[in-house]
Amino acid sequence: MSDNPSSPLLGAKDSDRPSSQRSQNSTAARNSNQSEHANEASPLLGTHDHYNGYGDAPEQEEASSAAASSLRSLQNSNSGKKRSWRWPSIIAWIILSLILVVILGLGFAIPAVAEQYAKEATVFEPTSLSIDSFTSTGVLARIQGDFRLDGSKVHKKAVRDLGRLGTWIARAVQSKESHVEVYLPEYDDLLLGTATVPPVTVNIRDGVTTHVDLLADLAAGDLDGLRHLANDWIAGRIGQLSVRGVAKVPLKSGIFRLGTQSLSQTIVFQGDEVPAIPQYKIERLNFHEAGPKDSRSGMAADVSAIITNDYPIHFDVPPLGFNILVPACEPDQPRISLADAVTKDIHIRAKEDVRVEVVGFLRDLPDSLTSACPEIQKSPLDILVGGYVSGAATTVYVQGSDSPAKDTPQWVAEFMRSIVLPVDFQGKSFDNLIRNFSLADVNFALPNPFSGPDSPDSKPRVSAIVKALVALPEEMNFDIDIPHVRASSEIYYKGKKLGNLDLSKWQKANTQRVEAHDGEAPSLAVSSVVKEAPIDITDEQVFAEVVQAMLFGGKDLQLDVQAAVDVETKTVLGDFVVRDIPAKGKVFVKPLSGDDKNAKFDCQVGSLRILDTTASTIKLSANVNITNPTNYSATVPYANIKLFSNGSELGSAWAQNISVKPGKNYNIPVESLWDPVGPQGVAQGRELLSQYTSGLDTNLTLKTHKGTIPTQPMLGLALSNFSIDLPTPALQTPRNPSKPDDDRDPRAPSFIDDAIFHIFTSTASFTLLSPLPTTSIFITWINATAYYNHTEPVGGILYDLPWEVPPGVSVSPKLPVDYDLLGVGYGAVKDALGGRLQMDAKADVTIKVGRWEQNLWVLGRHIGASIRL
Repeated sequence: MSDNPSSPLLGAKDSDRPSSQRSQNSTAARNSNQSEHANEASPLLGTHDHYNGYGDAPEQEEASSAAASSLRSLQNSNSGKKRSWRWPSIIAWIILSLILVVILGLGFAIPAVAEQYAKEATVFEPTSLSIDSFTSTGVLARIQGDFRLDGSKVHKKAVRDLGRLGTWIARAVQSKESHVEVYLPEYDDLLLGTATVPPVTVNIRDGVTTHVDLLADLAAGDLDGLRHLANDWIAGRIGQLSVRGVAKVPLKSGIFRLGTQSLSQTIVFQGDEVPAIPQYKIERLNFHEAGPKDSRSGMAADVSAIITNDYPIHFDVPPLGFNILVPACEPDQPRISLADAVTKDIHIRAKEDVRVEVVGFLRDLPDSLTSACPEIQKSPLDILVGGYVSGAATTVYVQGSDSPAKDTPQWVAEFMRSIVLPVDFQGKSFDNLIRNFSLADVNFALPNPFSGPDSPDSKPRVSAIVKALVALPEEMNFDIDIPHVRASSEIYYKGKKLGNLDLSKWQKANTQRVEAHDGEAPSLAVSSVVKEAPIDITDEQVFAEVVQAMLFGGKDLQLDVQAAVDVETKTVLGDFVVRDIPAKGKVFVKPLSGDDKNAKFDCQVGSLRILDTTASTIKLSANVNITNPTNYSATVPYANIKLFSNGSELGSAWAQNISVKPGKNYNIPVESLWDPVGPQGVAQGRELLSQYTSGLDTNLTLKTHKGTIPTQPMLGLALSNFSIDLPTPALQTPRNPSKPDDDRDPRAPSFIDDAIFHIFTSTASFTLLSPLPTTSIFITWINATAYYNHTEPVGGILYDLPWEVPPGVSVSPKLPVDYDLLGVGYGAVKDALGGRLQMDAKADVTIKVGRWEQNLWVLGRHIGASIRL
């Protein structure tokens, strides 16, 4: 090995050295090739201006001792970057450097100078630490390394010169079998361990390297104290650690025996110098059923982990037993035992990553693991599994237990049982665990207007069949069933949140396993019937956009769903709940037009009744037949809409406790109020009624408003931006039993069924069909003109005496007719005497229903009239 200051501080592996330099019996030290003296101007380490805490405190200018230099030499790489201390370096340095300091310090004629020289000049570079075997009290360890004295590291020239001279004269120093004890002052001088070291011979000339290869019997010290130290180290509570070594070394130099000498040396580790827990990575995690399938004896977990090993250590670890613990509800409660685990043989090689294979076994789930914690309503298992599936780091605790290997020393098992090591499993995000989410047989229900504001019934509700494909994680290789599911879902439209779908109640589910295909993992097809799940609309504007797209979009509407799903599972371990599984899906909603693009909304009114009247309003009820062209059903506890014509508000209509299904819906009870708003509304109402009674095509515009759904005023306002135009529903009039249906002209007004004109008396009477089954209509004034061939006047009717039009079929009184005797129309009437003639009519009529009275204009076309003498 070269003594050039730029050479690596750690020597080559022993396996790379010539066979003459390897240890055969590992009981004596051997010398390696010597090299020339190193240059004083090229120190191996940069100097430090503060006291390093090694040995007795020197003066400020002598702070960098040989022990400090030796430690720093182990902390630097070829590039000079600082490294943390390693436990093998500590052990090797304590055992060897103390002995060598004693040898040098007591083997010279000037002990004080020699001791200072030895402390500052000693450089020891460990190359390997391996465990040859375990003993009943400790281990038999093999220590290899390179020792040399570097005089350039000594600060005082006088000490440096005398030291070089003395070591040149002495050449080599030999120790006999010696004993080293290591204590921890911060832990009340806890005995960390003892070492029995075989004879060592080293060349002490400046710059000469001696390769050391020996077997040391290391025995553990106070096990209780070591457990305390280990737990503090695992918990990160060690900010500073002092290690004090005491050695008793029999010495001789040449033929001179120097007796047994004692030396005490202290090393202080601070901050990053305190060794840290090695880094590790979980490489494989696999769950599967254990034991015969019929016995369902439990579940096994196979774990493969890679542990980073930066230490120059080499040994094999026999199989060890562990108990896997998980946190309880409260930190001060005892941890819950989840499983037993056993490691396979572990092979540790110097500075190579270590693979650890672990097999765990879960027989059942204790009640303390599955019972809900107070206040949070989640069990420790919920917290553990929920954190893992959401991608968060999950911590379990590993505690040693009895080793499955019979030849494992008892002290190892006892020590392992007292150590609890936290192990972090990095959770795996299952964002795509639930896929192919869809809704079928959707039924929307409007809020109940009589429910409280915080009641689920005060919100829109949806019933549907929820279908999903649940991908099974590759780690799960066991049978699983999902009898119940529930979720809390957020619904989005074009990236904007629409609202929340509350599926917090457990819903029964049917599960069917789908085997792997096309490179995809196995999955579970889950279907569940959801009944009246509340929808909380959080953005009325987004909801309005959704309704607009459903009404007028003409194509499927895509909604995005993000949910946290709770799944009740049945496994070999029993029944338990996996909570808060993240789920994303897309829901495609068909437009309200349905699959049939030509289907239209149709409405027919029957059983029209007058409930109340005022001078300007009429309250009515009717049974309505509706054709629903969509694929959606709806349940309406209460809804109120406003009626408009040509932009003028004419009244409102409302319904309670109705259900509408796709297709034909019969006899739906609806109430309405005729109440035109303002002079413009009154005028437009008269115009609409005139056109309607004349048989002309008319339309009504329906709009929602703040009171459409009383418990959801913002919902009604959001929908008020959109209106629905539909033809004014046709009224059902009674059938005239004296007249065949095929004798009625479909173009004739539905309220006038027939007429009889009397030439001799100059009168006319009309057969009227009233659409009101229980209320009479009164005609208080009429001014009408009859026409032949649409344009030729026949005569006029002016009558100001009121008469009643009762429900059903009735005949008007004989009304006086002022014939136009010279007109073409009158001639046509005479020519039709004894037969029938089609006529048209124009009239101004005043009608009255209860206290309500209204003047209308009426057009009558294709009125079939019988001409009598």
